[in-house]
Formats: sequence, C-alpha cells, structure tokens
Amino acid sequence: MKQGWAYKKLGDLSKNKDAIVSGPFGSNLKVSDYKDSGVPILRLQNVGKGFFINKDIKFVSIEKAEELKYHSFKSGDLVLAKLGVPIGKTCIVPNSFTHGIIVADVVRIRLDKHIVNYNFLEYFLNTDGVVAQLTGNITGATRPRVNLSDVRNIVIGLPPLPEQQRIVSILDEAFAAIAKAKTNSEQNLKNAKELFESYLNSIKAKKVDLGSLVDIKTGKLNSNAAVVNGEYPFFTCSREVFAIDKYAFDLEAILLAGNNASGDFNVKHYKGKFNAYQRTYVITVNEKQKILYRYLYYQLLKSLKEFKEMSVGANTRFLKLGMIQGLKIALPSIEEQRTIVRLLDELRTKTQKLEAVYQKKMDGLEELKKSILQRAFSGEL
Repeated sequence: MKQGWAYKKLGDLSKNKDAIVSGPFGSNLKVSDYKDSGVPILRLQNVGKGFFINKDIKFVSIEKAEELKYHSFKSGDLVLAKLGVPIGKTCIVPNSFTHGIIVADVVRIRLDKHIVNYNFLEYFLNTDGVVAQLTGNITGATRPRVNLSDVRNIVIGLPPLPEQQRIVSILDEAFAAIAKAKTNSEQNLKNAKELFESYLNSIKAKKVDLGSLVDIKTGKLNSNAAVVNGEYPFFTCSREVFAIDKYAFDLEAILLAGNNASGDFNVKHYKGKFNAYQRTYVITVNEKQKILYRYLYYQLLKSLKEFKEMSVGANTRFLKLGMIQGLKIALPSIEEQRTIVRLLDELRTKTQKLEAVYQKKMDGLEELKKSILQRAFSGEL
C-alpha cells in the first residue's frame, strides 16, 4: 500500500446510518404501485457499469414516495446493482434525476464527500477486484445476488482526497481516449457492413417467386439429437452449427431457420453430408440453369428482415412454408449472378476480417482499461 493510503470499508466512510441502503422489500413496492408519472423509480435496468441508463423509467405517486423515503436517492448519489452479471455494477445518478426511490435489488450509496471522491469510488466499484470481493458472498443459484452487508463491507484502498482527484483526472483522460478508439473502430465496421448491404440491395432484375425455383423440405430430428464430436454437421435453428453421427442429406443446400424466439432467423449455405432439425428448412435448387446456390444464399440473407416481419407466433416466431415459397427475389442472368456473387464474397471476406480485427481491438482495449484501473487502485499511477 502506497504511503498515505489506508484500507477502509465502505460502511466506515460516513457517520450516517442510512449512508448505504437498499430498496424496500417487494411487498412494500409492487408493480401495481407503478404510475405513468410522479416520482421516478430507479431499477436494475437503469444501472450501467459506470453509466446511468435513462430508459423505461417507472414512477410512483408522491404519497408512495413519502412512505418509502428511507429508500430514496438524489442526483449525485451512487447506485449499485446487487443482482445480476456483472455483480455490483455501479453508476452515479445524473443531475436530471433530482430525487426518487430505488427498488429492492439496488443499493444507494451516499458517503462523506470530504473523505471520498464519488467519481473515484465509481471507478473503483466497477473493477474486477470488487466483483471478486462480492462473488465470495453471492447467494442464489439462478439469479446471483449479494446482501446489503456485503456492500457495506467492501474494502477499498483509499488515498487522500487530492490524490483521488488526480487519479480520476488521469482515468477520465485515458478512458476518453479508449472510448474514441472504440468509436472509430465501430464506425469502420459499420461502414463495411453498410457497403455490403448497399450492394446486396442494389441488385435490379425481374422478380420471381422463390417457390418456382426450389424444393423445400425440413429435417426430421429434435434439436437435442446433437452429439459431442459427431462426424457430420447438424443444422438447427441456432446460429451455431452442431454435430451428429448420422446424416440424412448428401447434397448442396441452403439451410433456413424456421423458428426463433424473437424472429431473428438465420441462413447458411452447405454442400456435403449433414442432418437437420425438424424446424429447419432444407432448400435445394430445382432450376440449376436459372439460379446459383451462392446467389440464392445472399438473396435469403437479404430477406431475413422481411422474414422477421412476416413471421407468426407469440412466444416463438415461426416461418410457414408458404411465406418462403412466396418470397419475391430478383433473378438476373447466371452470368450476372456469378459477378454479383464474386463481389459479395469479396466484400463479405473483407467485412469478416474487419470484424475479427475489431473484436481483437475491443478485447485489447478492455484489457487496457483493466490494467489502468489495477494500477490506479494499487497506487501506481
């Protein structure tokens, strides 16, 4: 520990008994208490890792807020999520939320500002070190949560206030540079994807019903038929391709997911031996002189948004056979299709390479952030 620093528990950083409080028990604040206007409620979904999420804000009446005033927050307070992943994510309430009430799984932290800088504390509470402190006290198998006492017992290495402010300035500058690097990389990737989609959407030709060009079957198996280290690909409605020991198809085909919880269907192109789930459509070309498989793949890829809009079902969205057969696709000549496919393959390869570079850069920037934070809170900055 650097000279002048001291280990402190959060609960010791204020003389007020209500410095660190959690929201009311569920029975004291029910969904039926929510209003369209009034005093805002701060819920788990409003707490980001170092940022406030001003979205889907709920309210209670002034009378209900007065009843629950022990569980109140005001602008500038710290709020921490004691449920979910990552456990303990923390942010500062913005000035636009002057006051309100927190729910049961949110902790409001209001400490002595003569001892601790809130921005310093926000950075600290979002480190892996704090997650490690809290993880050892997690209860609940399916929805991990920590208790209020665990939050009060978080140990922090605390330098004098001027040193805290100096560290915050360094972190602000470093993280702003990292955020700018992320934004630039995201824009480059977005530009590449837009170029690919723009070219795909620019194809002009006479349109025909897909059903006039292809045969459409489905697989016969349940989704749990997959095995570990199977010999053949097993296509389900998942984006991931699984494996299986027996094949039912030995041909070239387009595989289209026939159901998805949110209607985000996917399409794949494969040639060889494989098997398929009973809700996966296996599409084969019956007019090979009219359409290329790879061109068909790109046309279906382009149509995924349209499929989402036309899909049916409440809890799970489905594609019916007639929807696929009736899809209108542009059908240029075979030579034009070859040219289009070549260009789209090139664009897709470039985009995939850029995605790999982007992900590597994002991983590197996250590691850099962790390294800077580790140095900051061990007194090495």
